[in-house]
Formats: sequence, C-alpha cells, structure tokens
Amino acid sequence: MEAKSNYRNKLRQFETSLNLAEIEVRYKTKQKEKVTINRSKDAFEILYSLYNKDTIEFLEQFYLLLLNRANKVLGWINLSIGGTTGTVVDIKVIFALALKTNASGILLSHNHPSQSLNPSEEDKKLTKSISDAGKLFNIRLLDHIIIASDEAYYSFADEGMLT
Repeated sequence: MEAKSNYRNKLRQFETSLNLAEIEVRYKTKQKEKVTINRSKDAFEILYSLYNKDTIEFLEQFYLLLLNRANKVLGWINLSIGGTTGTVVDIKVIFALALKTNASGILLSHNHPSQSLNPSEEDKKLTKSISDAGKLFNIRLLDHIIIASDEAYYSFADEGMLT
C-alpha cells in the first residue's frame, strides 16, 4: 500500500514538473435545426448574408462553412479580413476547426472588392492546396465561392474547378 502511495506522489510531482497544458476537446451546437446545402446557390445565400455589406467593396474577407456528412451546416467562421487586394488564410486553422467540429465537408468563400468574379492564380492554388489537404483527413472541399457585392458569385464546383 505504501509503495502505491509513493508511486502516486512521484507521478503527481512528475506531472507538475512538466507543466503540460491539458487538452480538452469540446463541441456544442446551439442549433436545433441545421440548414442543408444542396447546391452552390444555397451556399451563396448563406455566405452572402455573413459578409459585412459596408466593407464588401473595400476589404477582402474569407469565410468557412463546416458541414456534416448530410451537408447540414455545423457552423461558420470569418477566417480573415485583409486589404483591397487579398487576405491571408492559414490552411492549418481551417483543418483544426474542421476536425474539432467533426466536419465531413467544408465550403470556402471570399469576396473580390474589385467585383471581378474571375478566380486569381492565387485563388486557384489555395483551393487546390486545401482540397489536397482535406483528402488526408477525409474532409471534402465541397466548393469555393467568390462573391461580389451585387449578389453575383463564382462557384469552383459549378465550373468544374475542384479536383
């Protein structure tokens, strides 16, 4: 009995000396009924409602929608706000969020303050990188939607640009 007590004390001292951060995984939804996305127009309507209309022609914003296997929206986040010509997106953050919410699919969206709906080479590279990374985790990139303030949009999925 004394040996067990000594062992426990030494274990506690060891744990305390390491000063490790405890990891806690938790996800709690407040939604009773989740919205389903069946096509790019559904995604666009949800995403467009999230954008700040006062700055949509001034600052580039990047959003992420997280979906379950049935294409029901688990949640959304504004990942970044940039300048007039771009914004920075960290792929690691996208998948940290997708894994934490147990998402099976993701939808990306950003606006072009210029109102051009044509994807830039950087848009294409980022989309491919995210799609490739998702394959490692079995998380599908369902679409990447570019939005303009006049309620027009470009869908990578509709244009056959997703691999």
